[in-house]
This record gives sequence, structure tokens and C-alpha cells, in this order.
Amino acid sequence: MQAEHSDTTSYDLIDQAIAGDSLALEKLLASTHELVFNLSLRFLGTVHDAEDATQEIAVKIMTHLSAFRKESAFSTWAYRIAVNHLKDCRTHQFAHAPFSFEMYGADICDERARDVPDLSEGVERNLLARELKLSCTNVMLQCLDADSRCAYVLGTMFKVDSATAADVLGITPEAYRQRLSRARKTVAAFLSAYCQHGGSETCSCERRVNFAIATHRLAPHDLEYSRLTESERAEDAFVEAMDELDGYACLFDELPTYRPTPRAKELLDACMKTASFATVVGTAATADQAASHV
Repeated sequence: MQAEHSDTTSYDLIDQAIAGDSLALEKLLASTHELVFNLSLRFLGTVHDAEDATQEIAVKIMTHLSAFRKESAFSTWAYRIAVNHLKDCRTHQFAHAPFSFEMYGADICDERARDVPDLSEGVERNLLARELKLSCTNVMLQCLDADSRCAYVLGTMFKVDSATAADVLGITPEAYRQRLSRARKTVAAFLSAYCQHGGSETCSCERRVNFAIATHRLAPHDLEYSRLTESERAEDAFVEAMDELDGYACLFDELPTYRPTPRAKELLDACMKTASFATVVGTAATADQAASHV
């Protein structure tokens, strides 16, 4: 009943937004803002890229709104818009510097990491180690190809049930489960070989802090993950727990959920002020054409 009420509320807001109600449109976008920001952060790996993508996805949600057929939850539809945008995104940092598990493993084994002096600049080591863990874990996801990353993020971090995830990705539930299983095995193999959280002594966040600072991957007085405001994990009506996660996947499952940054909110506000409702409403022909690309 709760899910039914939630969907009905969203549908009412959609009708009002398409009719030209700016407040309804603002509420509708706000309802997906945190979801989209966290999805973008996991998928792209950096806060700045996630902020930009969050705004771009909001624009797509607005301009495709009249194409929403109410055949699924609005949040599922928003997921689909976001995932398609993120998979096609070519402006983020890692689009121009592709990463692989082989490259990451070689970097972890770099002998130069052993002889770096203390570069912490008086910042507590545990804070630096936590920042490095959060950054490293998000960057590690970039080693997966886009399709595998989508499945892994949806299944491990967002706990989207297989039917919904398959709908978002445009594949069958069985194909999604297979894709997720392969991605989990790949990540688990890497963690068990290299990461302290996977039982390996090859690398530990605390030991690697100085090398991360020396190679400009960590700035002691600019800890962007520590600046993010964490959000309580809410149980969304359309999200259900999947199968019990393996121990390695729990490293990712335990990552915080963040509130959108002030910059992300500023970008959305600016977008709201300049958006044309003529674009949002569109014509039926435009809506049909837009739907075929979503």
C-alpha cells in the first residue's frame, strides 16, 4: 500500500509538472536528487563529475517527463534515465584515462610506496586512511566495464531487486543476475589478492596514505569525502534486499550514502530557473520520439 501511495503521489506531481506547475516539478526533481547524486558518484568515481552529472540527468528527467507512461515506479524510470546517461558520459575524468584491475594491482605493488616520508601535515592518520578507503573504493569501480559497473552498483550498493534492475538495464532478470555474479567474482578476486579488506596484506589504507599524498591522490587539508554530509539510509518502496552479500561485496555495501553537495543543489536550482516548460511539456510527437531513446 505504501508503494502504491508513493507512486500515486509521484504521478500526481508529474501531471502537475507537465501542466506547468513549477513547484510540482521542483518537488519531483528533489525526490530523485539524492538517488541520482549517489548513483553518479559510484559510477563516475569523483565528486565533481557526480555533481555535473546530477544536473545533466535532472535536465533529461525534465525534458523527457511527458514521455513517462506510468508503467513503472517513477524512481525506476529515473534510474533508467540516469544509468543511460552515465553509461554514455564521456566528459568525466576516467573517460579519458581508462582504468583496469591489472593497472590498479600494479600500482598497489609499486615499490616506491615503501619509502615515502610522513606527508600527513598533522592531519590524523585515521581520517586520512578513511578518506583513502572511500576514494579508493569508488575508483576501484572504474576498473569494471560500464555494463558490469551498472550491475554491481545497483545490486551491491543500492540493493535493487533483480526484476527492477533488469528493467532499468533493459535485460532479463536472469541476464542481470549473471552479470552481477561475474562482477562480484571479479571484484572479490581483486580484493582477496590486494586489499586488506579482502584479507590480503599487500595493501592497507594506513600504510598507503603517504604514497597517495605524494602522488596527488590525497590532499591532507582537502578531504572531499569527509566534507560530504552523510544521509541516513532510507528504505525506498521500490528497493528490496537481494541475496545475502558476500563478505567482499560488503566493503562496498558499507559505503555511506551522501546528501547532494551544495554545488549539486546550486546547479539544480540554476537549472530550474532557466528551464523552459515548453521544453518539459513538448508535443506528443516529441514525447514519443524522446521515449524511444530512453
